[in-house]
Amino acid sequence: MFDVAIIGAGAAGMMCAAVAGQRGLRVVLVDHAKRLAEKIRISGGGRCNFTNTGTGPGNFLSENPHFCRSALAGYGPRDFLDLLRRHRVSWHEKHRGQLFCDDSSESVIRVLRAECDAGGVQWRMPCSVAEIAPAAGQGFELRTTSHGVLRAAKVVMATGGMAIPQLGATDYALKVARQFGLKVVEPRPALVPLTFDAAHWAPFAALSGVALEAGVRSGAGEFLEDILFTHRGLSGPGILQISSFWNPGQPVVLDLASGLDLAQALIEAKRGGRQQLETALAARWPRRLAEQWLRGLDDGRGQPLATARLADIPDKTLRALAQDIHAWTLTPSGTAGYKKAEVMRGGVDTRGLDQKSMQARAVPGLYFIGEAVDVTGWLGGYNFQWAWASAVACGKAL
Repeated sequence: MFDVAIIGAGAAGMMCAAVAGQRGLRVVLVDHAKRLAEKIRISGGGRCNFTNTGTGPGNFLSENPHFCRSALAGYGPRDFLDLLRRHRVSWHEKHRGQLFCDDSSESVIRVLRAECDAGGVQWRMPCSVAEIAPAAGQGFELRTTSHGVLRAAKVVMATGGMAIPQLGATDYALKVARQFGLKVVEPRPALVPLTFDAAHWAPFAALSGVALEAGVRSGAGEFLEDILFTHRGLSGPGILQISSFWNPGQPVVLDLASGLDLAQALIEAKRGGRQQLETALAARWPRRLAEQWLRGLDDGRGQPLATARLADIPDKTLRALAQDIHAWTLTPSGTAGYKKAEVMRGGVDTRGLDQKSMQARAVPGLYFIGEAVDVTGWLGGYNFQWAWASAVACGKAL
């Protein structure tokens, strides 16, 4: 018999267990994996992008956008940095507030494990929960596959989302939510590469590996980040960011010369020079992209643009070319799916949860935290910060 059973020993689960245990509760942490915290281990290229110094409610997507405010206000990036300092873990800022371990992701896992040990947390791992049912009288019974029946006054679902199923990710938290009558915002892959119809993408497949900075927008999202051409479509930080805002059937608009008036630059470059257009574009772009973009285009007079002298090309043609480059509009056929996604968008509908405790309003004693909840952060450490913040709010409320 435990005060709290937490299902899922990832970032949110371990943090919640540590907080609740150190406040005097008898806590058991259950996970079906053989190895602890694989998603933390592989994150950030093995160095764990554990938070972002600029974290705020505006960095998250949700059908209930104000829900995350309370938890984020209660536990911010500075609080997690204080925890790392106490354990003598060093870090560095890589880009736009993104913080990474100097050593490796193992540092964060060791911190969380040590905090759980300080709270006397008990472990059941590997251990799968076959069924969660209300116990006679009060609380819950967890019928497990390897440790019999666990009884707990309260249950916290911290099993995450469906991203990276090869590491054991499942929709278990969503099944439990539905079992107890809670609504679920339809889940889908987020922070994921976008793919295109093979026939339409064929001219660009040969550009696989080419990267450049671009403005990217779709729906309510707009970012200036690097993009990467792949055999099947587009990836890179800019595309991962916009994928969370993109909905099937919507176009994605890319500005491949962001921050530059390309038409004016090309027109000015015409003066007194014998430079070819392809050379002029290659000075601003990766050459492979310049070559592919101009292939099959003519200068309006039947001459190939690729080999035309810049000075011979009409200004009108250059302006039309620049307009296409500044607003390259594509409609993805889909995404690379959960296997390539970093997180899941959607999840347990937050309108059915208490924002201060993460408890289900209709099911006293049942809580949902982390990625399982319909709160999805941008790329860059925001999702880990949501895991810490929602876990601490829940752990204190328990």
